[in-house]
Order: sequence, then C-alpha cells, then structure tokens
Amino acid sequence: MNVYDSARMADVLAPLGYSPVEEAKDADLIILNTCHIREKAAEKVFSDLGRLHGLKIANRALIAVAGCVAQAEGEEIVRRAPYVDMVFGPQTYHRLPEMLARLDRRRGAAAAPLVDTEFPPEPKFDHLPEAAQPPGVSAFLSIQEGCDKFCAFCVVPYTRGPEYSRPAADIESEARRLIDAGAREITLLGQNVNAYRGAAAEGGTAGLAALIRRLARIEGLARIRYTTSHPRDVDDALVAAHANEPKLMPHLHLPVQSGSDRILAAMNRGHRVDAYLRIVERLRRARGDIALTSDFIVGFPGESEHDFALTLALVREVRYATAFSFKYSPRPGTPASLIEDQVPEAEKETRLQALQTLLREQQNEFNAACVGRVMPVLLEKAGRRAGQYVGRSPYLQAVHLTPGDAGGQPIGRIVETRIVGAGPNSLAGTLVVAAARECARLEA
Repeated sequence: MNVYDSARMADVLAPLGYSPVEEAKDADLIILNTCHIREKAAEKVFSDLGRLHGLKIANRALIAVAGCVAQAEGEEIVRRAPYVDMVFGPQTYHRLPEMLARLDRRRGAAAAPLVDTEFPPEPKFDHLPEAAQPPGVSAFLSIQEGCDKFCAFCVVPYTRGPEYSRPAADIESEARRLIDAGAREITLLGQNVNAYRGAAAEGGTAGLAALIRRLARIEGLARIRYTTSHPRDVDDALVAAHANEPKLMPHLHLPVQSGSDRILAAMNRGHRVDAYLRIVERLRRARGDIALTSDFIVGFPGESEHDFALTLALVREVRYATAFSFKYSPRPGTPASLIEDQVPEAEKETRLQALQTLLREQQNEFNAACVGRVMPVLLEKAGRRAGQYVGRSPYLQAVHLTPGDAGGQPIGRIVETRIVGAGPNSLAGTLVVAAARECARLEA
C-alpha cells in the first residue's frame, strides 16, 4: 500500500516540476512515507529524521513525514523533530500542492510545521491525477482502504479510517491506463482487500470476485493478484474465482495470526481455527495448486506455551509456501496495549525463532518441489549477470533465467520455464525452448 501511495505522491508532484531522484542528498523535497503497524517501523522514522536534519541544513531541502506514523503521531513528530516542514496522513496526500504553496508563502518566516491529519469527507482518489511514471511490468492498484475489523493489536482503523471501496469503473479505468503504460500484471491492494464492495456500473455493489472477472476481460492484462485478505471475507464467489479465472494467480495471502482460538478471541479476529481450516480446504479443492501464505504474531498478551504450540500445529497442518512472522509490538491506542499480561521479550524472541525455523523449512520444501516443473514466468527485469533475466512464477517466487537463455525475449513476456534449481528465496530456470534446443544438439 505504501509503495502505491508513494508512486501516487510522485504523480501529484509531477505537475509542480518535481521528479524522483536516487539519493536524498540530491532532493529539494524529502518525504518519509511511513508505516505504524510495528514499533520498530515507527521508531525508524525518528532515526531517519535525525540523519536527514543535516541535509536540510546543508541543502535547504524540505522534509515531510507522510503515512500512518504521521496520522498517529503528528504532534509527537513536531515535538521531537521541529525542523520537519510537513506532516500529513495517508488520506491527505492529494493536498500536497496546496501544502507546498502554503510553505512557499511562508518561506523565511519562523513558523510551526504544517500538519494535516484530518480524514477528508471526499475520497482522495477523486483528486489524484493520472499516473505520470511508467508502472513497470507488475503494478499495484489500490481498490480498498481502511478497516472496520478493529483487531485488538492493530492501528489501521485509527490511521487509515473506515473501510472505503473505490467504484469498479474507476478501478477499471486505472487498470487500463496501467496496461497501456506497459503493465502485464496487476496486484489489487487493500487493508482488507476481499472486503471490497464497490459501486457497480449497472447499479448496486460488486464484490472482489466480480471485480476480478471484470478486470480479467481487459486485453493485455495477463495476471491478477490481490492482497491482503481477511478470513472473514472469503466468500463462495471468491473461492469460485480461484477455480474458474485463469488470470487469477494460484497464490493467496491469508493471515491467520495465531493457531489458538483463545488468542484469536483476545485479538478480536472474528474467526476460529476450524473456520480458517475449512477455508483452506475449500480453496485447495477449488484450485489444487494454490500456494498459501500468511501472517503470524507471537507473544500476544496472555499467550501461553500451549497457545504457541497450537500455532505451530496449525502451521504444520496447513503447510505454507512462505509466511511473515513478528513479535507482538504494543501500539499506542489499541486495546491490546492495555492488557497487563504481557509476554516477556525473551520469551517472544524464543517463540519467534521456533516459528520462523518451521516456516523456513516449509518454504524450502515448497521451492524444492518446484524443481523439474515447467511454469509460466513473467519476465520483469534484466539480471545481475550479462544475458540473465529475472521474472516471477505464478506463486510470486523470483525466477532467475540462465544467462543467454532468454536472449531476445522482451521484458513483460511470459515464457515457459523449466525450474532447474531452488534456493531459500528464489528459483533458477531455463527456457523450455532453449532446453529443447540443447537436447537436439546433444542427440545430433
């Protein structure tokens, strides 16, 4: 979501003459687009601000803090870093030109930073310009923002606001522009993307499955993905889309957070373990080759050794292609931060290491099982070695094609690739046609 927002900020700034630079030392305006989901990410903001203060003095650069940390800690940012010029939340970056104009009028005057963390009544998407930068082969497209779930550990409802779904026609228009600019794969984004309920052109609302079917009809769009999902919003239509829509990739990120019903209830997740497992079963019946990924939090307040053992048991039962796992981090203002039964930091670290060891084993096994298979790979960029290309498998793995193998293949093409090697985080492959040529040469 922040990658998408950062790109759209660049689009907003382009008419004012701004263009991206590679290094902060060359910038006239430095924007830290921030995440507040974990304490470590939030603290990194203040560390980076201290590092950038010298650039501001030397180059007279403007410094802005955007995103969820700005939304949640606007006044705290001003107190700890009074040299920051602008602080604005994720719903107000379409007002960047207005903020910069106000700063320009105040140049040379000692004044407090501009802070804009209101939730405007009009959706920001109504005021964003068309994309100014080429999206690349794979593009992000935000279709939904905000959250109404109020998980006990999560700040998203407070920093992103209530759930909002963009009209289906607006999403289709943006998708067509991305494809015209060179995108072949689009990932649909939302804090609860499968809670999408956008206005349909024919009246009423469309769910995520209907939106996917609509986008799949666009010529030139080869692949569709979506993230991130909530188990409570996986409906029959979405399961059917995985079975029937070939452009929808066989890869689903479905966070569960814990394998303990007691902890899930304390987290206010709104689902139980057995319900999650039934969803997994339905998805695998619908699409036998689907790869599942997930999120886990260890050390949530009150989590016992038994609760954690249940999480490990769930992981062993589901078997994930990969997963993200974190130690619980108290976020100010959330209900979980007020629970007194906090798990000691050392215990959280021990549990995290045990969980990540198991998840790494499963990831390695999933990657190793791909060796020998032929799969379509979307070429995304040139590799580090001459003649090498890097692409993505249907399961989102990076695939490195043998140097010289993909010669003449344009970026953005989908090529049939035989997987010949697997590492922890990527695969190695060779073009099927190239492999066939080599066999013919040896036979001759």
